[in-house]
Amino acid sequence: MNALLLTSSAAGSTAGSTGLMIIYIVILVAFFYFFFIRPQRKEQKQKTDMLSRLAVGDSVLTSSGFYGIVIDITDDTVIVEFGNNKNCRIPMQKSAIVQLEKPEDAAAEEADNSGASDQKTK
Repeated sequence: MNALLLTSSAAGSTAGSTGLMIIYIVILVAFFYFFFIRPQRKEQKQKTDMLSRLAVGDSVLTSSGFYGIVIDITDDTVIVEFGNNKNCRIPMQKSAIVQLEKPEDAAAEEADNSGASDQKTK
């Protein structure tokens, strides 16, 4: 009789530990989703949006750290002009662009900065 009770309680604890293991796995999967997969998708979406807004004349920062101005755009290639020398035009992939700055944004930011500096001098 005691042997029968021991086996039934052991079977019950095995079922409980299996349920606990499933809960741990679900928590682990949720952790990976919220801390790894979701932020990566958000960053990828932001980069895709940035590259879709890319236009000729925009100032860009490349993954190699060079600043340049977009001269021509094709499907997956961009021709970027670097520096004041008009002969330095390099074709590169769109994925090499890390940061985008529109000329209008730069002008508005410069106007804001000059207005702020005028207020500091008064």
